[in-house]
Amino acid sequence: MLRGSAWMTLGSIFSRILGALYIIPWYGWFGADKLQANALYTKGYTVYSMFLMIAISGIPSAVAKQVSHYNAQNEYAIGLRLFKRSLLLMIIIGITSMVVMWFGAPLISQGDTNLVPVYRSLSIALIIIPVMSLTRGFFQGYQDMFPSAMSQLLEQIVRIIYMLAATFFIMRVVKGSYVTGVVHSTFAAFVGSLGGLLILILYYFRKKEHMDQLVLQSANKLKISDRYIIKEVLYESIPFIIIGVSTTIYNVIDQFSFQAVMQHFSELSVRQINDWFALFAGNANKLIMITISLASAMSITVIPLLSEAYTKKDRKQIATQINDALELFLIVMLPCSLGMAAVAKPLYVIFYTYDYTGIFILSFASYIALPIGLFMVLSSLLQGVYRNKIAIKYFAIGLIVKAIIQVPLIALLQGFGPLLATGIGMMVSNVLMLRFFYLHFEMDFQRIIRRFDGLLFFSLLMFVAAFAVVQLGDIFFNQYSRVQSLIVLILAVMVGGYVYLYLCLKTRIADKILGKRVESLRRFLRIK
Repeated sequence: MLRGSAWMTLGSIFSRILGALYIIPWYGWFGADKLQANALYTKGYTVYSMFLMIAISGIPSAVAKQVSHYNAQNEYAIGLRLFKRSLLLMIIIGITSMVVMWFGAPLISQGDTNLVPVYRSLSIALIIIPVMSLTRGFFQGYQDMFPSAMSQLLEQIVRIIYMLAATFFIMRVVKGSYVTGVVHSTFAAFVGSLGGLLILILYYFRKKEHMDQLVLQSANKLKISDRYIIKEVLYESIPFIIIGVSTTIYNVIDQFSFQAVMQHFSELSVRQINDWFALFAGNANKLIMITISLASAMSITVIPLLSEAYTKKDRKQIATQINDALELFLIVMLPCSLGMAAVAKPLYVIFYTYDYTGIFILSFASYIALPIGLFMVLSSLLQGVYRNKIAIKYFAIGLIVKAIIQVPLIALLQGFGPLLATGIGMMVSNVLMLRFFYLHFEMDFQRIIRRFDGLLFFSLLMFVAAFAVVQLGDIFFNQYSRVQSLIVLILAVMVGGYVYLYLCLKTRIADKILGKRVESLRRFLRIK
């Protein structure tokens, strides 16, 4: 799990960091229209994400799960056949989704004509990305996370290169419209997907000989038709669709409710409301997704491992995997979320320039990243042990809670309202899922609670240390300067990070969660 999570975390975190770093020049090139451009870009990607999840149909994760399931029974031939049959299915689904999004763009634009070309530029990527995602799922079924991580990283690099080059040319060279700049920025999703798919194809042919050998050694005891394979994959994909689009559905609710509620309960103009939307749904969300991607990487890794243990009916191993996944989540996500909240001011200035409201929204959103990340891990754990209906049921309950409290919270808290509604809705789902694990699996919850208490205490001390550095930085540095904010950020991260690392290594809690490999780090830092 640690090895798989490491690769998926590296790929995911670097792609997220790149996805956040590009915003520095991109945001500035739009000048006075930067918030409007970011709002348009965010709205386009929110709806596109929904179509993308439907186009992918949860099949990549389902394929990873089923390939791992058959490989555990030494039925490698069935796993390979499952991949090939699913590939054709993904091509058909991708083309269909592209056509629907292209022609349906005017209907879902909420009367904003600027959104139509943005939606259509994004729809083209739906042809390629489902195939790319399926191939990633196939490799994950072999518990090989390297190609997925590298594909994810290359996809992001190619996308950003095209995006920045096109935006600079349109906004700075030919002085074009910000709408045109956003359209080419979103079209970059298609360009990036070509790069991500290419590295997967190359890796497939590199591993083909080894996989062919495994197929030749298959037991071949199971007789399963192609029709059954497709039916099985589609059945397994349904919960992945619903859980996969969970955070996107939350974002869609924000997008289609925020403007209407704000217009009803406030006297702000549409432009001012779009500015608010860009602050919480665009600017803050872009940065907290860096930390949430850590949870996403862990959740992707744990599904094949749990599926294998479940296939072998190893209940002890199942409980161990669940415990390990939760503890790994805590040791990583607690300091990341609290740490981002502590350094919100210099971090926001570096990416977006100084904005008093934007800084507070980012700090608040950093805390909300915790329940979102925990939801991703817990729902994946339920899917790994084939409790798909339970995962869907608890997600639905949390979503209903979000929908009920959304309007009053927006009316009371404006841009903070949707974030708080999301956090409460996700937390309701999390509590129900944790309760289910406690009642149905032999888990050592007392141990997890002890780990949580210790890690939360260390994270709070880290928060105090990092926040103190930021506050002192305001005295000696110009808080409006990006360069000087970067210096403050580096100092705060170094001090806060060392405090957390020292405490985890000194108390040996890191050894209990990550194993004896951290001993070398303790020697390097000279911690006894």
